[in-house]
Amino acid sequence: ATAAVVIGTWAGYVLARMGRFRGFALFVGLVSAPLVIPAVVLGISLLLMFVELSDLLGWEGSNGAFTIWVGHVILSMAYVSVIIQSRVRDLDRSLEEAALDLGASPVKVFFQIVLPLIAPALVSAWLLAFTLSLDDVVIASFLTGPGHTTLPLEVFSRVRLGLKPEINALATLFMLLVA
Repeated sequence: ATAAVVIGTWAGYVLARMGRFRGFALFVGLVSAPLVIPAVVLGISLLLMFVELSDLLGWEGSNGAFTIWVGHVILSMAYVSVIIQSRVRDLDRSLEEAALDLGASPVKVFFQIVLPLIAPALVSAWLLAFTLSLDDVVIASFLTGPGHTTLPLEVFSRVRLGLKPEINALATLFMLLVA
C-alpha cells in the first residue's frame, strides 16, 4: 500500500499539474489500465511478464513475495492516482505560486505546501490500496509460487474445505479492527 501511494501520488500529481505533454495519452493509458483490465487478464499478463523477464535476465528466483508485491502495487497504484489526481486538481494554485514567487524551490513547495494539503487524500488512498491488496485473490493466485501464500489465498483455500474456527476468529478480528 505504501509503495502504491508513493507511485500513485507521483502519477496523480503529474496528471493533474503537468498538463498535456509528449506521450500524455500513453501515460494516461498505462496508469489507468489496471482499472479497466479484468483481474484475470492482469494476473496472466504479469505472470507472463515475470516468466519472460526470468528467461531474458537469467533470474533464477521463482514467483513469490516479490512478484505478488509488484502485482499488488500495480493494481493499487491506479486507484491511488485517481484519488490523488482529483484532490490535486481541487487545490488552490495560488498557494503554490505564492511560495514559488517567494523563492521556494518546486520540491520544497511540494513537500511543504502540497503534501500537507493532500494528506487526507493520501491516508484514504493508502487505506483503499491496503483493502484492495488484502482483498485480491486472483492476481495473487497467478503470481504466488511454492512456499509463498497470502492471507486471502489461505482463507480461500480453507473455506473451500469447510469453515473452521480459525476462519471465524479471523473474521471477528477483522470486524473488530474495522469497527
